[in-house]
Amino acid sequence: MEFGEVIRRLEMLLQQPLPGRKGQITMAPMPVDETRFAQQTRKDFRKGAVLMLFYPDESGICHVPFIKRPTYPGVHSGQIAFPGGKMEESDGDLAYTALRESEEEIGIDASKVVLLGRMSDLYIPPSNFMVSPYLGYLHDKPVFSPDPSEVERIIRCPFPRILDRSIRKSGSVKVHGGIRIEAPYFDIESEMVWGATAMMLGEFTYMWEQSNF
Repeated sequence: MEFGEVIRRLEMLLQQPLPGRKGQITMAPMPVDETRFAQQTRKDFRKGAVLMLFYPDESGICHVPFIKRPTYPGVHSGQIAFPGGKMEESDGDLAYTALRESEEEIGIDASKVVLLGRMSDLYIPPSNFMVSPYLGYLHDKPVFSPDPSEVERIIRCPFPRILDRSIRKSGSVKVHGGIRIEAPYFDIESEMVWGATAMMLGEFTYMWEQSNF
């Protein structure tokens, strides 16, 4: 899909009420962990933000980058995610967090990102993070420079692929502690995009499909 058309539609889309849980739950692991949707989450939750970034390739087709986390002793080891991370005390707001972390992780110039808005916050019980997903775009294709300590690889996903229902599947995934659960996922470049990132994409795709374009 042509980059300019995607951005035009996103600008219209984000003027509408967000679907929130209705969209997120479409890609939630089973059984659904209701704590992430509860009115009262843990009071000591940490704040974080991620960036769903849109950019054109050489032919003008819209793309979205994902990152693969390295293997490490943590709950999100090896998972596919949007660039982003923890809010620091020096961050002015969560939008700044999303941009700063994205610049640090994938090497984009954060000053050139145009923010469109944000989707619904999502609580991640295993790591006790409340994450705010931001949407933004670059006018030109970036030259990525991933930080190897935080990013194993960058997946450059054509935007139409995200909307392709055939990549929405379900399978067994191993979570922290070696336990296996059944979870829906997006099959992107033979990687399982599941968990919180899939739920954010779930809200996004629900929003897009319910629109009157």
